[in-house]
Amino acid sequence: MEQATIQQLGDELYEALVACKTITPFSSRYPDMTIEDAYYVQQRMIARRLEKGEKIIGKKIGVTSKPVMNLLGVNQPDFGYLTDGMVYNEGESIDASTLIQPKAEGEIAFLLKKDIQGPGVTAADVIAATEGVMACFEIVDSRIENWKIKIQDTVSDNASCGVFVLGDRLVDIANLDLALCGMVMEKNGDIVVTGAGAASMGHPVNAIVWLANTLGSLGIALKAGDIVLSGAMGAMVDCAKGDNLRISIGGIGGCSVRFV
Repeated sequence: MEQATIQQLGDELYEALVACKTITPFSSRYPDMTIEDAYYVQQRMIARRLEKGEKIIGKKIGVTSKPVMNLLGVNQPDFGYLTDGMVYNEGESIDASTLIQPKAEGEIAFLLKKDIQGPGVTAADVIAATEGVMACFEIVDSRIENWKIKIQDTVSDNASCGVFVLGDRLVDIANLDLALCGMVMEKNGDIVVTGAGAASMGHPVNAIVWLANTLGSLGIALKAGDIVLSGAMGAMVDCAKGDNLRISIGGIGGCSVRFV
């Protein structure tokens, strides 16, 4: 894909983000678009955000479950960037009008205390580099109309990241089996999703290993202080103005968010 086209598509996504509107899928307009092309488009979209003063504070991992991989026709996850313009703290409200077609996922967020860079990163390396974990909501959002996405669309669109909400409790993972940590999500007081850490590549640490080694092949390190969202522990849930959501993750704690 030509550089001019990549820049045009990245700009189109950024403008859709700012205007809170959707666009037609790139995969239907450019059937020969590769995943590599899509990551270049993602970089252009993120560059536009950084030009406006946002700073990168971490990464998110998506497409970590087999059902979603099968849906998108791929056999690996994807990643996107987190900026300081996306983060909310426990209990803060989100203005629903700033999002387009949001869906909530319960996740485990990692806070790193050491740099890690692939290739060759192992699960032991990730554990040693982790300061702690938190319960987290990722509010995924798509600038692609009606969520009609293929892998090229979601990668281009910063892995369909909207905003994220961090819990207020940081927990050492030394005595936790994150694969077995159960998650319960409530929406307006009703249980709507249950899940477990194993939903993310069998173990959330596996997702971080994949990310560190994938970024390493691109010459990019995960840095001390980075926040990394390790992937959904269960199904996505639609959310809208007036909704109150809460997750509880065994051994880690909870996180809540409301939409106004």
